[in-house]
Amino acid sequence: MPTNLKIKMDNEKQKDQQKPADSKKQTPQSIYAHGRRKEATAKVNLYPGQGETLVNNKPIEKYFPTESSKMEYLKPFHLTQTFGKYYAIITVKGSGKSGQLGAIVHGISKALKTADEKYHPILKKAGLLTRDSRSKERRKYGLAQKARKGKQSPKR
Repeated sequence: MPTNLKIKMDNEKQKDQQKPADSKKQTPQSIYAHGRRKEATAKVNLYPGQGETLVNNKPIEKYFPTESSKMEYLKPFHLTQTFGKYYAIITVKGSGKSGQLGAIVHGISKALKTADEKYHPILKKAGLLTRDSRSKERRKYGLAQKARKGKQSPKR
């Protein structure tokens, strides 16, 4: 490799390393938390400001269309009086819709607590920071198809 080409390449590397941090795209600082319920795990990124809350790249209103679901996922925001001050981008996996909703509420609550510690007693009193550890009971051998159901015994 010719020396002048090598020097030129080294100079380009140095210029790339010396770029100011302002040249990078500025994104709002997110607050990360994860929530769990049954077999569901929700990864919550909470952003300050107004925006649309997304769950698995869908608007949350379409992912959870019922009115009772809406009341449930907005509960942490209403309790802390932060409705409209934050929005979230959420990835949720596992379980069914009920378990996923519980995981999302748990994750949002933990992220709000991280955002401001003064929300901790409010969310704790409402029971939103405690992980609901109830999950499906495992099937035992020697039984029928469920965790506790026994096999039918013959009558004669």
